[in-house]
Amino acid sequence: MLAEKTIAKEVLKEAFTKMCTAKSMTELYEDNFKVVSKYVHATSRGHEAIQLATAMQLLPQDYAFPYYRDDAMLLGIGMRPYDLMLQLLAKKEDPFSGGRTYYSHPSLRDIDKPKIPHQSSATGMQAIPATGVALGMQYKELLDINDDSDKKEQSKAPLAVCSLGDASVTEGEIAEAFQMAALKQLPILYLVQDNGWDISANEAETRAQSAFDYAKGFHGLEAMTIDGANFTESYLAVEEAIRIIREERRPVLLHAKVPLLNHHTSGVRMEWYRDDLEEARSRDPYPVLRQQLLNSGVSEKEIATIEKDTKKLVAKDLEEAMKAEDPTPEDLFTHDFAPTPITEEQGERSPEGKEEVVMVDCALFAVEELMRKHKECLLYGQDVGGRLGGVFREAATLAEKFGDERVFNTPIQEAFIVGSTVGMSAVGLKPIVEVQFADYIWPGLNQLFTEVSRSCYLSNGKWPVSMILRVPIGAYGSGGPYHSSSVESVITNIRGLKIAYPSNGADLKGLMKAAYYDPNPVVILEHKGLYWSKVKGTEAARTIEPSEDYVLPFGKAKVVQQIWPQDEEETLSVITYGMGVHWALQATKDMKAKVEIVDLRTLYPLDEATVMESVKKTKKCLVVTEEPSNNSFARALAGKIQEECFKYLDAPVMTIGSENMPAIPLNSTLEQTMIPSAAKVKAKIELLLNY
Repeated sequence: MLAEKTIAKEVLKEAFTKMCTAKSMTELYEDNFKVVSKYVHATSRGHEAIQLATAMQLLPQDYAFPYYRDDAMLLGIGMRPYDLMLQLLAKKEDPFSGGRTYYSHPSLRDIDKPKIPHQSSATGMQAIPATGVALGMQYKELLDINDDSDKKEQSKAPLAVCSLGDASVTEGEIAEAFQMAALKQLPILYLVQDNGWDISANEAETRAQSAFDYAKGFHGLEAMTIDGANFTESYLAVEEAIRIIREERRPVLLHAKVPLLNHHTSGVRMEWYRDDLEEARSRDPYPVLRQQLLNSGVSEKEIATIEKDTKKLVAKDLEEAMKAEDPTPEDLFTHDFAPTPITEEQGERSPEGKEEVVMVDCALFAVEELMRKHKECLLYGQDVGGRLGGVFREAATLAEKFGDERVFNTPIQEAFIVGSTVGMSAVGLKPIVEVQFADYIWPGLNQLFTEVSRSCYLSNGKWPVSMILRVPIGAYGSGGPYHSSSVESVITNIRGLKIAYPSNGADLKGLMKAAYYDPNPVVILEHKGLYWSKVKGTEAARTIEPSEDYVLPFGKAKVVQQIWPQDEEETLSVITYGMGVHWALQATKDMKAKVEIVDLRTLYPLDEATVMESVKKTKKCLVVTEEPSNNSFARALAGKIQEECFKYLDAPVMTIGSENMPAIPLNSTLEQTMIPSAAKVKAKIELLLNY
């Protein structure tokens, strides 16, 4: 059927012009290698036909996730060589990242072009965010949610395109993406450009089957395979794949065999290891498209003019790009976060006439209120759906109230749960997601670090990721080594995240609301031992539920036990968070006049001013954490306090945390030996007061 169709001469001519442009850029980069290779780059040479065939059929309502070899695809959606060269040379006016990231690492939010959220260099990692976009599109269609970008005339339904190299398909996260696309029947095209190579390892060494064969194992994911070096075949295949996705709203994988005709990157030269260059050059898409253009009636003279003009344009654009300004040192410090509207505490924290509720209910009611008010708010994760409502009942009744489209179970896929929020956010949704235990967050760290946290900064502010990740954390009730860990030191080392660790229900609700209205990614660490105040000494975690409009801004610590400056008595500040607040309150029942307790409430941003003011007043400091203290967030904070307050101190800043063992044992005696307690904190306070 496809072979019987023809392509309009104007389409072939446009494709050839852009292919000439991409080819000329590659050649010019080689001719000016010493200049342009200051920063590493890769080019599309050999891949141009399938890239252009795809790009030329995308619409402004579509979302594209190109990978680092897709410069021809970027030309195909309407970018100029000059635009790409600004990124090649890491210039200030680079339209994608402002000089922050590599060539052909796009992020674009132009009205007249497909939308391109940020994606990293990490091979294949864009598949999960791209699938998140498709999941978000489906969700918006099911609930009839429209935003400003949807209001313009759109006769064709949007889709997502995820471009991948064949080597990336061996990544485990690709399987998570394919699984969800097939399971949910999502409107996405996975375009796999198969050149037979990783870097120096070839397909025979590293792949048991092609991406086409692999995809057929995912029932519901249609797979097609083509000669991606033939523009006409590629264009018609993409046309059919896009028709299926737009009209039938289901996923397609298009496997395109292509030759790699240039270096893997400018830093890894093909002549170092390739033994198939002659065979690859015999499949060059350029002469194929040139002949197709001749066959359509375009003259040799006109073709020669196109070739000449594109070379001239590319040379001119490189010359201009080299003259462009570099970023200034001040440019480093922009767009780490998007501005948040929540800067002050507002609403009633303790409304009259209400009874105290447990911490887990404060969070549940916050999410319920948000979902009732905002159709773009949705919740998903493992076991949060209607049957269970979360293993801690933290989502109880939500699926019944809002439906299975808004509150749903995912497979056991922490990477997908975390990374899909990039795509969900990009299409205007606000996902609240969770991992069941902090111990399970590790498979999601790749997405959290590589895609979620860096999106705003590396897209120069265009694509902040608006999401909330809930993480039940901490030791409680003999949870054992896989349900008890504290992970805040790892999370706080991921720049670009906001991190809350509340100690009571009112704070949790206020911070949850602030997180929802914050356009940045937020991780909320919720100590499972505080959820119901079943642990002795944690009654203060129960609070009156704040009003619906209550918000608590990030970066505002609270002095939960305040003392006056004293000259005659030794005094001390306890700086802590989460369960540590309750240990400190219990430990100081008989010494309230000597010990000030500061509850950080958020670990980033950190309220350093309140911490330092307290320590300068008391002259001694103990930082309390549940984590093993070696190499921890608490130890780093202690170092910062010592640095800032050294001349005020009467003793070294000390820390107390769990024992420095590899895991928390299951046996209750061993668990209690491992973690801090009120008694242990009290002993440390007395030691420090008597120092």
